[in-house]
Amino acid sequence: MTEQVILLPGLLCDSRVWAHQLLHLTEHRPVTLVQPCGATVEEMSNHVLAAAPARFALVGLGMGGGIALDIVRRMPERVSRLVLISTDPLPEPPAVAAIREARMVAARAGRLWQALAEEYPVADMGARGPEVQARLREMAEHLGEGVYLAQSRAMQRRPDQQKALRKATMPTLILGGARDTLVPPRRHEFTAKLMPAGRLRILEGVGHLLPLEAPEVVTTALETFLRGPMLLK
Repeated sequence: MTEQVILLPGLLCDSRVWAHQLLHLTEHRPVTLVQPCGATVEEMSNHVLAAAPARFALVGLGMGGGIALDIVRRMPERVSRLVLISTDPLPEPPAVAAIREARMVAARAGRLWQALAEEYPVADMGARGPEVQARLREMAEHLGEGVYLAQSRAMQRRPDQQKALRKATMPTLILGGARDTLVPPRRHEFTAKLMPAGRLRILEGVGHLLPLEAPEVVTTALETFLRGPMLLK
């Protein structure tokens, strides 16, 4: 039987960030989206594991990738394949946490969209920038300030997952955007070097939100990866 795929969205994102992938991946395999729930990355990974089958493929974007790594840290035997998109495995540096705190203050003051626009800079996005921003607004209006604040706090406190990377032996695809200033290509290169079965692909002309900025390319990459084995480095 084809393995189930679990999709984990990024900060203040819902199923709309995976619209293209959900449309096409479900033609060939069972696909489930799990919306992050919890006050910490560890609580969010607990929530995912409780909803997951005994064994599954895992695809995480940004914060969702951090949750995926925490699942791999705790129960690697349940993850058959892993895809990390725009994912930073390191804890948040104090300077970045301070910037995030300022965004949280803005969100509490009723400026959620301003905070989110700083979180996902349009200058990083490719040709689909205006379309991506429109989708971000929809997701922000749906999820709201409370979700943004809780997820932002979880990101500030996220654990260091370098040990999880070194111990992860399942086939892993690492996708990053060449224009991403939040998780730049060198961070993805670092991730790939630590993983025994990690393969890296950097997409040109796009930033952080790859499923929205390059939906066709991401879907094709996922289809190819999920269909067959991947050799160790």
